[in-house]
Amino acid sequence: MKILITGSNGLLGQKLVYQLLQTPGITVIATSKGENRISRKDGYEYLSLDISNREEVLNIIGKVKPDCIINTAAMTNVDACELDPAGCKALNVDAVNFIIEAIQNSDTHLIHLSTDFVFDGEDGPYSEDDIPNPLSVYAKSKLESELAVMNSCDNWAIIRTIIIYGVTDDTQRSNLVLWTKSSLEQHKKINVITDQFRSPTLAEDLADACISAALRHAKGIFHVAGPEEDTDSIINLVKKIAAFYNLDTSLINPVSSDELKQPAKRPARTGFKLDKARRELGYHPHTLPEGLKIISSQLERKPANQ
Repeated sequence: MKILITGSNGLLGQKLVYQLLQTPGITVIATSKGENRISRKDGYEYLSLDISNREEVLNIIGKVKPDCIINTAAMTNVDACELDPAGCKALNVDAVNFIIEAIQNSDTHLIHLSTDFVFDGEDGPYSEDDIPNPLSVYAKSKLESELAVMNSCDNWAIIRTIIIYGVTDDTQRSNLVLWTKSSLEQHKKINVITDQFRSPTLAEDLADACISAALRHAKGIFHVAGPEEDTDSIINLVKKIAAFYNLDTSLINPVSSDELKQPAKRPARTGFKLDKARRELGYHPHTLPEGLKIISSQLERKPANQ
């Protein structure tokens, strides 16, 4: 089975490459814009691919002829999307349409990553059957891409997720856990939202769900996130991360969404019901404390210069 990953330099993309290399019978084609930033260079093929370039997308997918594409590439900075709607559309909507065009008249299984932000946060946690109501440019772009996938091909799965955290080969890339740990270790005061609720997702768990969807040829929408019981306010999640690493929680400054004045509006309370993913993908997420232990062991193994 030949699997092509877009966005392989990102957190999820890197985890997919490493975990697929441990999966028998899989040929891995990793693609991302620019040079390969994954430390391991053997066992898979890497191709530079700018997904916003239609000709590149059609050419590379046409040559590779993958059995499955896992599309992780996207513009995910929510405020940047709000300030640059055209750039957001190019990466989150137009690029998906290029991928759909490239696999027309083929049996390629498309697994497309999406977000809890397609919901308005008025009635979380959400199941796959709940009606989206996006609040931001980013969220609207992700819903538009979902609809394009659903309406344009029969052979698809959409995996929505929430706040991915984990360790990449390039530790310059941050996420909720690494940002909290790094900031507090440097004794920086951090402003943290009090009135938004999420269930963060360990990157390895999300990669497992994507791979399961590929191997099982799963179809439809799947909600994949941290366990339901881990859904909590962002500030409580940050405090739990700080406590795990024995860091100074007095540096955490509580702020409301209104006070923070972020350009893009966020849903207040999401969280996912995971029954379908558990049943159809065999999904069993780690709790936040378990995920933090995994991250700690990975950071301990990293060379000092990374």
